[in-house]
Amino acid sequence: MTGRYGDIDYPTLTKRSFLLGFGLFAFGALGELALAATGVQVPGWEHALLVDAEWIGVAIALLSPFVFGILLPLTE
Repeated sequence: MTGRYGDIDYPTLTKRSFLLGFGLFAFGALGELALAATGVQVPGWEHALLVDAEWIGVAIALLSPFVFGILLPLTE
């Protein structure tokens, strides 16, 4: 039986989106750590890219279980 939004596998979507958010956070954090450890001077946009990846990763990792694990299944 298909629901309102089609045949969506919510548990898989929740896990994959959480891992995407965690991966973005890890990419940004490890990039910042590597830059700090090596002492390499980088342009401001690269630093901003890594910091933004951290923030967006945290937001996705925290919101995806709520949206795809709780909110959307309840609306079907």
